[in-house]
Amino acid sequence: MVDIFDEVDEELRAERAQRLLKRYAGVIVAAALLIVGAAAGWQAWRWYQAKQDQAAAAEYLTAMNLAEAPAGVSDAARNGASIAVLNKLETTAPAGYRTLARLRGAAAKAASGDLPGALALWDQVAADTSADPLLRDLASLMWVEHQIDSGDPALLQARLAPLTAPGNAWHALADEQLALLDMRLGKSDAAKVTLRRLAQDTTAPNGVRGRASTLLSRLGG
Repeated sequence: MVDIFDEVDEELRAERAQRLLKRYAGVIVAAALLIVGAAAGWQAWRWYQAKQDQAAAAEYLTAMNLAEAPAGVSDAARNGASIAVLNKLETTAPAGYRTLARLRGAAAKAASGDLPGALALWDQVAADTSADPLLRDLASLMWVEHQIDSGDPALLQARLAPLTAPGNAWHALADEQLALLDMRLGKSDAAKVTLRRLAQDTTAPNGVRGRASTLLSRLGG
């Protein structure tokens, strides 16, 4: 008897399944097509993004090569040609390359004598919440570095403060700028403390440690 009831129950389940399949077959097929279409669309979008990245990378390398043109080409010509390509990338490239283009464009402007233009670009990157935090901090550091001899000390200190945190990737370079600012303001003792710390910081780049030791010696520290 148990076997008969089991067989009847299986028959009823199979019949219900067939009715449901007939009733919702269109919905199931549509859902399947939607899934397939979404997967195909995602693959197409990834392919498109890859093509965009490749094109931006090629143009970025072109800008770098133009900036490093062989001897005989004037600095103005090199920087002008490079800036023209970078300006285009700033508006047409994917987000990451737009940020790199602005950073490199700022450096090119500074090298060509357009410091206000360079500072404006660095400031834009530093304030861009969609940009990589590492690049935003680098922009702030460059903004400070190019005004360390003449900028408003209070503004420079405010921009350097978060960069000197031990966990910041640029903390050693930021400390170096802070020491230079203290030297400019006649705060030799404060500069010595920072330079001494830098000279002993094994995580700092060798160049930074070497410059710190040299400056410390000049200050008699």
